[in-house]
Amino acid sequence: MKTENIILALLFGASAAYAQTDQLRSSIHQFVVTDIDGNPFHFNSLKGKKVMVVNTASKCGLTSQYKKLQSLYEKYGRNNFVIVAFPSNNFMWQEPGSNSQIKQFCEKNYGVSFPVMEKITVKGSSKHPIYAFLTDANKNGVKSSSVTWNFQKYLIDEEGQLVDVISPRTQPDDPKIIDWIKS
Repeated sequence: MKTENIILALLFGASAAYAQTDQLRSSIHQFVVTDIDGNPFHFNSLKGKKVMVVNTASKCGLTSQYKKLQSLYEKYGRNNFVIVAFPSNNFMWQEPGSNSQIKQFCEKNYGVSFPVMEKITVKGSSKHPIYAFLTDANKNGVKSSSVTWNFQKYLIDEEGQLVDVISPRTQPDDPKIIDWIKS
């Protein structure tokens, strides 16, 4: 009888450990956010695609990355790759505009056609749940990070799993990113 109890306890423990691991490996596909026009954007619509999530700002020294992001999207967007931008005003108030002002800026200055979401907070105690997921290993199952500046990039695989975090200063057309998209 004791052997059966031990086996049951081991099975229960293994099952709990598996459930905990599975919980750690939740995906970005669970999120529904609001796009720049106020409409729901379902990340589960991106299943099977590689995704680059990037926090953006219109008055930053790195704002010109919009041009390379758009070029990247035009070149690889048909190959199961998408960029999702999240404007934020977390760094030196470099994104002060309203959602409509941000949209107009992106379209007029850079011809942005990739999905842009509403302005959110990407750090601190009020960070958006999607950034809480991206920056916390306990939630994404891969690694913890801090958003250090505008244009930090998060690479997400086809299953919605975090793959890598790319520095804001790394250009969108960096060979490391291109190789990841093509792989």
